[in-house]
Amino acid sequence: MCNSTTTSASPLPTTLPLTKNHLSSDGNNNPTELIKNIDSISDDIHGWPSPVQVVEELREIWKISGPTTLTGLVLYSRSMISMLFLGYLGELELAGGSLSIGFANITGYSVLSGLAMGMEPICCQAFGARQPKIMGLVLQRTILLLLTASLPITLLWLNMKSILLWCGQDEQVSSVAHVFITSAVPDLIFLSFLHPLRIYLRAQNVTVPVTCCSAASVALHLPINFVLVVRLRMGISGVALGMAWTNLNMLVLMLAFVYFSKVYEWGGSPPGGLSECLTGWGQLLRLAVPTCVSVCLEWWWYELMILMCGLLANPKASVASMGILMQTTSFVYVFPSSLSLAVSTRVGNELGAGRPAKARNSALVSIACSAVMALSALLFALLVRHSWARLFTSDDQIMALTAAALPIMGFCELGNCPQTTACGVLRGSARPTVGAHINLGSFYLIGMPVAVFMGFLAGLGFPGFWIGLLAAQASCAVLMAYVLAKTDWMVQAERARQLTQPDYYSSHHHIRPTYSSNSSSSSLLIDDDHDDDDEKRKVAHDLEEILCVGGGDGSVKAAPFGLLETEPLVPTDGHP
Repeated sequence: MCNSTTTSASPLPTTLPLTKNHLSSDGNNNPTELIKNIDSISDDIHGWPSPVQVVEELREIWKISGPTTLTGLVLYSRSMISMLFLGYLGELELAGGSLSIGFANITGYSVLSGLAMGMEPICCQAFGARQPKIMGLVLQRTILLLLTASLPITLLWLNMKSILLWCGQDEQVSSVAHVFITSAVPDLIFLSFLHPLRIYLRAQNVTVPVTCCSAASVALHLPINFVLVVRLRMGISGVALGMAWTNLNMLVLMLAFVYFSKVYEWGGSPPGGLSECLTGWGQLLRLAVPTCVSVCLEWWWYELMILMCGLLANPKASVASMGILMQTTSFVYVFPSSLSLAVSTRVGNELGAGRPAKARNSALVSIACSAVMALSALLFALLVRHSWARLFTSDDQIMALTAAALPIMGFCELGNCPQTTACGVLRGSARPTVGAHINLGSFYLIGMPVAVFMGFLAGLGFPGFWIGLLAAQASCAVLMAYVLAKTDWMVQAERARQLTQPDYYSSHHHIRPTYSSNSSSSSLLIDDDHDDDDEKRKVAHDLEEILCVGGGDGSVKAAPFGLLETEPLVPTDGHP
């Protein structure tokens, strides 16, 4: 069971686990022996995990993904309840609510979620490197970042009707959607705290309490909606307020858990207090912005399909059917998303702890699991194609459109599940820009042209949009597989060490590995501005310094901070 005490049950090393067991037995630290040991580690990184390692990794992934999946299912049930109440109000309300949720996802929810996920690699790697102060500082900075981003989002939401009409949407549907989204504005504030808090806890492998808080909150979601929509007759505004109210309940419960369990003491407060939270946002933004772009590009594609449905011959039925299918994909997405969050945490923790081989094993095992999930999702879509829409509506036209698109949606999952999991690997290794480039190319340079052609020019209409999504997901999965196959895990371990250095966050330590090819006894040297010890030369036994060994000229250079995520931090002969 993962709780606040789990963090101390299996302590993570502060240095990379290449110690004296890997050094020469005579204690001279012969560089030839060191190179042999590096080759041994390289074999572990480039080989396939053993069955024992696979089982061990499955166990570790399940500890995180199991509770996370339950949390996702609980939150999905909340969305289902909201959609059922929209359907209860009528076809117009269902279409308007679906359009409003799509607009909110495009302009607000995706932005906040993406920005928050920028803190994920920092927190996961900082936990692996046992740098709790960095975690606390990044948490507070992220909350402030999301609150700041909520201001322009609110202004955009208040002008939603004019924007939808300008885009050519139906006036009745746009009016109902405007009422819904203006009532959902308070939800932005609650999510600005919820998103970072979830990531902060998950980075420490604290997942079960989050599930319990979510379950308790969603248990109240049905009675809250019943009171607001049925008893108080607030209509579509009641559904929106019910969603925000449930998030508020969840936030209060999670804050109560953090306070009484004293999880916050593990992360601590930054030494400079609030003043330090208001400065030094550069590193966070360098990860948050590309992560946000990556998330938004994918989210926006789905929601743009809803907007395109409004341009078809029967916009109400098409938009309503798309809303139902969005709920279906949300249900299926719970499983690969939970796996993605788990592997992101695992990869980040292992890279931060200096175990690149284990990080690679986690990536391989999770990708294999995602393939099984993809086949299961396809089977599910084929089995429920004629009955799924009946859960939401009794309209024959909506049910026919849904049944026609469900099999295509199932085939989309063959690409979606692996690429979602691969995105988790990229986040855990702090490479969000790579994911952003892949999503841009796959969804907008391949998927969107195919969707427009098949939906409008080829005359397929609603199912044609899903064929475009199929093309996007397939290309995205192929590109993700290529990137992971080319990943240098030794380099990623060094990048994690650089990212979690205290002096990266205004410390005064400076690590300067050096090597002299002329000396008979080779060693790596560390300079410490605060160390007055007479011993200024220390033999570095850790992989974090050994990784800095250069090429054939015998020199060693420390990797500078702030390199782009796709650049090697150390010389890598023969590697791109």
